[in-house]
Amino acid sequence: MQNPKIYLTRLCFSVLLIFTSHTVYALPEQALVPGGIALLQLPDYTQGTKVFFKNKRVAVFPYKNNWVAMAGIGLSVKPGSYEFTVKHADGQSDNRKFTVVYKKYKEQHLTIKNKRKVNPNKEDIERIAAESKRKRKAKTQFTEMTPSVDFIWPVTGRISSIFGLRRFFNEQERSPHSGLDIAADEGTPIKATADGTVIDTGDFFFSGNMIYIDHGQGVISLYAHLSKIDVKPGDAVKQGDIIGKVGQTGRVTGPHLHFSIIANQTTIDPVYMLPEEGNIILSSPEKPVKSVKN
Repeated sequence: MQNPKIYLTRLCFSVLLIFTSHTVYALPEQALVPGGIALLQLPDYTQGTKVFFKNKRVAVFPYKNNWVAMAGIGLSVKPGSYEFTVKHADGQSDNRKFTVVYKKYKEQHLTIKNKRKVNPNKEDIERIAAESKRKRKAKTQFTEMTPSVDFIWPVTGRISSIFGLRRFFNEQERSPHSGLDIAADEGTPIKATADGTVIDTGDFFFSGNMIYIDHGQGVISLYAHLSKIDVKPGDAVKQGDIIGKVGQTGRVTGPHLHFSIIANQTTIDPVYMLPEEGNIILSSPEKPVKSVKN
């Protein structure tokens, strides 16, 4: 029978809303919406504790003399009650509930001159299928190292497209926007947003020149449409290292960096991982909003 004191202590687990000071570095900010982040405080964390959301292991990291679990909430997640599953080193487990609320995402209509980037031919489709396997492999990377989550902006520039937009290319609906587009001059240096290891790089049909970086325990950053890649798979990078340059390769309407963050195999809105004052140009089409009232 489980020790009553341990049981009562574990009942004190609660979903944690962390308000950061938004200094040069930023820790993840909770947003219980599709595309957002759920945070869970682990007051009695011990080595070997593992946390899961929707049967996928999530990142756990130290914060202010405590430990916190972070789950990415997919865009397809419906409003309602969900839970973390905490599996302790002693074999016991607990479920901690939280509620996801509705968020409406806007539409974006873009005109692509290269029609093959909207309606690929047979050869393109074969290439896309092969690349999809590489993308899935990168997205599911999980290493045991404690994740780096104090992200910085990879480049300074106007936000030209926000996360979650329902996208229409040449009036044909496609998947929602899976990242943040930052407009900048071609050739602008791109920084690694946190310490990590390069998982994969290459020229992809839709994404152009692209880099995946593993930051630990399923936290992965993605940089797309580059004009130049300056790293290779296996390279260890430090926060702020130059990893490539802004370009307009792949399916684009102009030079920009497409920046994505993946957590527990789920693409999330990067603004919840980025400091507010790290990018001085936060203008049209919409200034990212980091605070979410539930």
